[in-house]
Amino acid sequence: MSDNRRPAGAMTAPAGPFLFRAHPGPGLEVAFTSVDAGNLAFHVSGTPAAGSKSNKGDGSITGGDGGAGDSRERVRASRRGVEAALGVPSGRTEYLTQVHSARVVPAAGRGWGESPAAEEADALISPTGRDPLAIMVADCLPVVFASRRSVESPAAVGRDGRAGASGPGAGGANPLTGPTAVAHAGRRGLLDGILQNTVEMMRREGSGHEPGDIQAWIGPAICGRCYEVPEQMRLDGSAQIPATHSTTTWGTPALDLPAGAQAVLESLGVAVHRSPVCTREDPRLFSHRRDPGRGRFIGLVWRREEGQGTSPGEGSEGSEGSEG
Repeated sequence: MSDNRRPAGAMTAPAGPFLFRAHPGPGLEVAFTSVDAGNLAFHVSGTPAAGSKSNKGDGSITGGDGGAGDSRERVRASRRGVEAALGVPSGRTEYLTQVHSARVVPAAGRGWGESPAAEEADALISPTGRDPLAIMVADCLPVVFASRRSVESPAAVGRDGRAGASGPGAGGANPLTGPTAVAHAGRRGLLDGILQNTVEMMRREGSGHEPGDIQAWIGPAICGRCYEVPEQMRLDGSAQIPATHSTTTWGTPALDLPAGAQAVLESLGVAVHRSPVCTREDPRLFSHRRDPGRGRFIGLVWRREEGQGTSPGEGSEGSEGSEG
């Protein structure tokens, strides 16, 4: 992550199933998976497009292994593997059915292992900051949020009934103990206001309003050098968010979604940490444009706390959205 305002104590550890992993606060985990975690989406076959190449050790089934692609059990195993690497109880991470909307919903308190279906939305908020949250992408922007709690907000109460720390100085200097969130920001979602809606709901749920009280990690996504679009689409996008205006390395119109997201978030007083990695250029990540249908990686946030919950039984995995 390129970051000149990293919270004290944050570390990167690109190992195992993760391309990036940070610990920006007490017990707080922020991470983005790589292809080594496998395909984490049930709605994607895991089979690369005809003529595309697969990398060994990516954890996904290719056309020569498994016929129709990833079995649902393989996706379940991949999700459990990521949870085990983070120390999250199996099946406890919450996902969404992503539909390229600007809709934000609160966490239901039920993970993919027990929820009958993932809700249709493109951002998910944990008011207590204790729910493990995931967002799926394969070129669109995965944005992960953590926050300091407003001094006016009451302390978060966990499912064990105990109050958590709140306000500056509780458990450390300005700890990130407030609401957390994840958002899927494709072109449509970014222009329709998914990031503004996420920040607004976080503040309603108790995040601080001072600059930097909310931190955002913009994960790997297709870059402005690679995201080719029609000229009219570039004009429409840059008219709304000027920072998105871009040109591909081969000289055609493009949109720079990461730059646009950073501009939007900074205008809202959010401290931004932005990955320089392009999904289309980097084979360590799934890319819908490079290999349609091959898989999805995820951005995650969760807080490791005693008494957070136990592993649910295996259940229905629900459904998820269509594109990166």
